[in-house]
Amino acid sequence: MNKTVLIIDDDDMLRRALATGLHAENFDVITASSAEQGAQILDRISVDAIVLDRMMTGQDGLSFLGERRAKGDATPVIMLTALSGAENAIAGLDAGADDYLAKPFQLRELVLRLNNIIKKNASVSKLPHSLIFADDEFFIRTDEASAPRALSLSGEEKKLLTHLTSPLGNIAPAAPMVAKRLRAKLNSVLSDIDIITIRGRGYKMVTPAFTADNKDMS
Repeated sequence: MNKTVLIIDDDDMLRRALATGLHAENFDVITASSAEQGAQILDRISVDAIVLDRMMTGQDGLSFLGERRAKGDATPVIMLTALSGAENAIAGLDAGADDYLAKPFQLRELVLRLNNIIKKNASVSKLPHSLIFADDEFFIRTDEASAPRALSLSGEEKKLLTHLTSPLGNIAPAAPMVAKRLRAKLNSVLSDIDIITIRGRGYKMVTPAFTADNKDMS
């Protein structure tokens, strides 16, 4: 079954080009020329993902997304932005975007990212609220008042964290020192997740409420 994508963008040319391109990639596409029109559509039907422009006439993408998330709408969102800089990407993530894509971009990249966020959303287990994955990087949110910030990881640590969260609950093998360093980095900034040892199999990410006998990371 084709996945349904809602494109919300006030640029008529870009919106039509994206719709044509995504149709060719076997997506069902609905379009809206404003955040207000997009909200009306989402109040009537559900979609698998939203492609949302950040800067639009009328309500902007950030405030629109903030309102949708406040209503409990967890639909995966890729935010499109012409603004460069990490602070702008983080602003989009903080508003609730699952990923962001800077203009100009290639259709193939958008398709890959759409498939990725749709697949992640289909997983039963979700990432903890304090941990965000976007644009191939992990970010942490220490409190609601602060913007997410990038989590500094080595290549091996990032690979392990990706396996542990795709989806959350995966058991992943890793070198003990890599797992120990990753756990230390997460524990130093977050209190709602932990990494435990599953003897003979590898490691697993859990919440502190998880009861396990094999928690030794030595």
